[in-house]
Amino acid sequence: MTRDSELDPDNWDAFRAQARAALDGMIDHLSTLRERPVWVAAPPEIRACFERDLPEEGRSLDQALEEFDRTIKPYATGNGHPAFMGWVHGAGTPVGMVAEMLAAGLNANCGGRNHIGIEVERQITRWMRQAFGFPETAAGLFVTGTSIANFLALIAARHHLLGDEVRRAGVPSTISLRAYTSDAAHGCIAQAMELAGLGSENLRRAPCHPDGAARIEALRAMIAQDRRDGATPFLLVGTAGSVNLGAVDPLGELADLAKEEGLWFHVDGAFGALAAFSPRLAPLIAGIERADSIAFDFHKWGQVPYSAGFLLMRDGATQRRAFASANSYLTRAASGLAAGDAWPCDYGPDLSRGFQALKTWFTISVFGTQALGRSIEKSCDLALYLAERVGESDLFELKAPVTLNIVCFGAKGEDAGLLNRAIVEHLHVSGQAAPSLTILNNEAVIRCAIVNHRTNREDIDAVVMALENALPRVRRRDLANSSGSMRQ
Repeated sequence: MTRDSELDPDNWDAFRAQARAALDGMIDHLSTLRERPVWVAAPPEIRACFERDLPEEGRSLDQALEEFDRTIKPYATGNGHPAFMGWVHGAGTPVGMVAEMLAAGLNANCGGRNHIGIEVERQITRWMRQAFGFPETAAGLFVTGTSIANFLALIAARHHLLGDEVRRAGVPSTISLRAYTSDAAHGCIAQAMELAGLGSENLRRAPCHPDGAARIEALRAMIAQDRRDGATPFLLVGTAGSVNLGAVDPLGELADLAKEEGLWFHVDGAFGALAAFSPRLAPLIAGIERADSIAFDFHKWGQVPYSAGFLLMRDGATQRRAFASANSYLTRAASGLAAGDAWPCDYGPDLSRGFQALKTWFTISVFGTQALGRSIEKSCDLALYLAERVGESDLFELKAPVTLNIVCFGAKGEDAGLLNRAIVEHLHVSGQAAPSLTILNNEAVIRCAIVNHRTNREDIDAVVMALENALPRVRRRDLANSSGSMRQ
């Protein structure tokens, strides 16, 4: 008997053994994370492995798996490690890993058509309606991440204001559209204005309070001034969990302002929106239920493997009018695989879409919102513990208030910014921990974003010890370099 395809295995039993061994290898990798450095730089000879020419002849799966184990697995980002605290990256879970494997096996295109993958995505939408108090009219859509979800929300807001004609003719030259947010908003909001052809200069950014939350009166004044100048305000963007500080805007007050001014109210809740899973933290995002749209990532606080961004929109009909296209190759039928009125491709620009909903469905189904909420609370509690440890230190000091799970701090004294940069680099290269840098008040500061569900108080203590050991080391190194420069 011959194979139907040379792309399938010669021997399914042999392939089964190879696949099981690969899965066992990844489980071993996850179960021993603490025994390895957080991050390891790939040496030049490893990077050179990925400079080969396009292969014409294939090789065995065993050979590819061996190269994966040798050249890829040891040099990944490291966000599964409990001492990874640099950026807001979720750690994923073994459950999510298995779900991703199952999704790859089904290889479903979830752009549309009449198959069960679409129902799984609709189930997630129903769950998110419940989580955020949205009506049955709300639509949900998986995307790669919040940056794209924010962009799609902006497009829907533009369509809501200008109607169907904007899709054909664009924004009239007589109209100058203005959007509003705070200085703490993620850069993707300005980028969304650029991608939409509206220009980032037309995004007005209000100053923040010391805790990082938007100043409502400053936004109100900007809107009033723009109306006097003949511009057309159309969009107000609030932040639930700012990228630098984890700050939350006063979402209820923003909702009031948006209603008064007739603006679309969107919330960028990349990670902070999922505080809705925690009864203790949910009051911090009160008002989010009044948004016209919410963007967030399941792959952050939701611990779903990358990528799993999501856009929830209060009025699904508006979203559909903004994106649906009547193309002949998307013709619907009364029955069969082409059945169904509303497909995901009617709610966004992607026709080819992976089965992102499955790993999210597995994660929420297996753990439930209570366990996920406790994980979120734990990360915030650990941030407060880290802030407490920094406050007790003779070497470091806090640089900003702690709202959720992000702690910004740095060395005391002169040249703190340079020392902070050197400390972070040293910790990365040594593999002890992976904080990041950000800029506050024109100074480089150390930023720890605690997102990993594996992180515990002992990990915080270990990171603090690594920081305290690193500071005199980098200070001596800088002094030596300075002396060397003076001698030359």
